[in-house]
Amino acid sequence: MSKSTDSAKTAKARGAKKGKAPAPRRRQLRFSYGARSREIVGVLIIALALLSLLALSRLTRGSVSDWWSSGLFWLFGWGAFVFAILLGAIGAMLIARTEGRLQAMPWRAIVFTEIAFVSLLVALHAFAAYRDTWKMILNGQGGGVIGWALLTALEPYLGRTVVGLLAAIAALISMTIALRVPWGEWLIRLSERLIPPPSTSAIPPQVIGEASTESATPLPAVAPGEEIVPPQQVTIKPKKLDQPPLQATQLPLKVVKTEEPKPKKPKHERVLPALDLLEGHTTESIAAEEIEHKKEVIEKTLRQFGLEAKVVRVSQGPAVTQYGVEPGYIERPGFEGEVRRQKVRVAQISSLQNDLALALAAPSLRIEAPVPGQSFVGIEVPNDVIAMVGLRGVLDSETFDKLKAKAPLGVALGRDVSGMAIAADLASMPHVLIAGTTGSGKSVCINAMIMSLIMNNTPDDLRLVMIDPKMVELIRYNGLPHLYGQVETELERIVGVLRWVTREMDARYKKFSELGVRHVNEYNERMSAQGDDKLPFMAVFIDELSDLMLGAPIEVEKTICRIAQMARATGIHLVLATQRPSTDVVTGLIKANFPARISFAVASAVDSRVILDGVGAETLLGKGDMLFLSPTANGPVRVQGCYVGEREIDRVVAFWRTVYAGEEPEPAPWAASKLAKMEEIAQAGPAAAMVEDDDEVLLAKAIEVVKKQRQASASLLQRRLNLGYPKAAYLIDRMEEMGIIGPEQKAGRTRVVLIGADEDTD
Repeated sequence: MSKSTDSAKTAKARGAKKGKAPAPRRRQLRFSYGARSREIVGVLIIALALLSLLALSRLTRGSVSDWWSSGLFWLFGWGAFVFAILLGAIGAMLIARTEGRLQAMPWRAIVFTEIAFVSLLVALHAFAAYRDTWKMILNGQGGGVIGWALLTALEPYLGRTVVGLLAAIAALISMTIALRVPWGEWLIRLSERLIPPPSTSAIPPQVIGEASTESATPLPAVAPGEEIVPPQQVTIKPKKLDQPPLQATQLPLKVVKTEEPKPKKPKHERVLPALDLLEGHTTESIAAEEIEHKKEVIEKTLRQFGLEAKVVRVSQGPAVTQYGVEPGYIERPGFEGEVRRQKVRVAQISSLQNDLALALAAPSLRIEAPVPGQSFVGIEVPNDVIAMVGLRGVLDSETFDKLKAKAPLGVALGRDVSGMAIAADLASMPHVLIAGTTGSGKSVCINAMIMSLIMNNTPDDLRLVMIDPKMVELIRYNGLPHLYGQVETELERIVGVLRWVTREMDARYKKFSELGVRHVNEYNERMSAQGDDKLPFMAVFIDELSDLMLGAPIEVEKTICRIAQMARATGIHLVLATQRPSTDVVTGLIKANFPARISFAVASAVDSRVILDGVGAETLLGKGDMLFLSPTANGPVRVQGCYVGEREIDRVVAFWRTVYAGEEPEPAPWAASKLAKMEEIAQAGPAAAMVEDDDEVLLAKAIEVVKKQRQASASLLQRRLNLGYPKAAYLIDRMEEMGIIGPEQKAGRTRVVLIGADEDTD
């Protein structure tokens, strides 16, 4: 038995044990508090409408009933019955909205129906026989006080008859807009219900026989995918005037091609990789003698500088150990021999960072002053031996299990200075920016995040887009079923892929708009209830941002910022990494849209401020030692990152290939055409990807400017369109090729515009 088969069986056992693939349960209808309230309000409104109809019809008697009917007649006149019917319709729509039969309230229909109702009240009051319109209100006739008020306001200007006609026309137009169906179609539907179709039994047998004999033709052959259209009824005019018209069958029969439903791709069983595919790493504890020795050194060094402090807590981590130092008191002589006690300031301890590193013989030392939520200062001292943090141990921890239960996009980061597992939800970050020098652990961190996602998500739940300009870091993931296309390494294709991600984001927003939802989770709940395919989450990994910013800075920055600003609700998340955290690579726009940041060891405090907005990353040890800044945290947390080896990656990728063996790792049917579009855009490269959205728009604006100003020059376009000289000169050359402007003039004169202000450039 092969190793992959054993892994699959282990995965099934693990899934059954931890509840990965629960048995299908009967779906129950659950109501939220808002849904119940909406349903109760709908029932109450319908009840009020029925009571109103009874009161208006004088079928019930009583003081409250008489008062209610008198009030409705006084307000609406004869339109009180229409008001009660509209009230019941609103209650019915509220109940239908609660039960899911109505996706969203048709507010446009409701508003225009109300406009039609008010217009009807004016028309009723205008065409009534009474001359004294106020007397009609007292008798409960006409359009009530609402119709009287509007008629009184408009009658001096237009006259009573004209106001009534305009009100009737407004009512018809408003109902047409509200119903969204032409009046002719409503009349056809009404006639079909009121007038039954003529029966063929009234036709004499000889007429049917003659019609069938004269027009009989053999039935056509029906090929697969075709069907025969049923015969239509035609009217036969009688030869004599006293005979009624006859109905006969029209032949020959028509054959129409039908589209066969495409078979859906069979869904695979939800089997996830077992943790046995990952290697386990044991963490060795440092000796107690080493801890006691460093505690004494810290206290002695501070005492030598006149600072009383005591180590009250020791937190051992895989790479560093944090010593919690509680500041003491300094006794100073006061007036008349009085001894005054003064608290040691935190800044005094922080200023001795280099002296403590010298006393402890540490390569670097970081002071966290103070530790968030604690009453001591944290002095982080590197261990003599750095322990390796394996991905398996973090994925199997209680912290990650709790996160995975509520967040499918949980990623393992490592362990903090106390040895606790650190994990984060990619969906809540929602984008991550990673920076650090070469060899500090950026690529290993990206591999750990990718492995965390594919270990807990199937290709139906998650899709990946990987961009690797360095060409060697992410190549091992080619062939993974989660991966869209392949790992992109060429710059001329990468910009096109990023452009495709923006189009995918826009397409998802259009789907959300059609259903009236705001987030991908809400959309997937609707699709699951209807039995349709869900939208998978999408994670875009870019291993080296600086190479992209050097090759196409404007296009890359604009596309990345647009995705980061808008893609969170659609389930698309970005993970960027760079080894050069300078301001020309990590620009202000990019930083503003990436609240979650991870910094490995950097060269200087300036780079640390660029990535973390503060110092500290320059004192890191490297080899996975990082500072994680969460969007919800007060400050960065020091973490030793997870290590993932190449053999572990190969085993997990081979597992997914085995699960999807015998078939292409293609996406769900809804995304098949999008991959073709992605390939087309990627092949076109950045120039073709940008010309449609940028150059053509600027060209159209430039044409409008020169047509309006009746002159053309590069400086004019620079001022009017806020462009640089190269782009303005390019637009001038384009307009000259199109014949819109003339050739270049001597002595710096502006060019002649050859088309008129009203002429079309097409």
